[in-house]
Amino acid sequence: MSQKRIQQIEQRIDRIKRALLEIGPLRPGSLTRQYKDPQNRVGAYWQISYTRRMKSRTEYVRPQWVKEIRRQTVTHKRFKRLVEQWIDLSIEHSRLTLIKAD
Repeated sequence: MSQKRIQQIEQRIDRIKRALLEIGPLRPGSLTRQYKDPQNRVGAYWQISYTRRMKSRTEYVRPQWVKEIRRQTVTHKRFKRLVEQWIDLSIEHSRLTLIKAD
């Protein structure tokens, strides 16, 4: 059972690595629409907010760049999800390998 599971984990890790190679431009953060007058929803503008190296940042985004920034933030979320899966699988792989060695 554990040898079969180890092979499954290795195959999944290989798929994750291939998926990571295909990832394009990415950017952390949340893209939100803000208003100068929120109660009346007047004066709309876009901004991206993110934290990098323990520093919080907020930047204005021009309307023509909203689609591209949204794509980049979605790509970043996918990148993080793939890396988390890789780490989880690597931990399980390590545990199974150590058990098998005993």
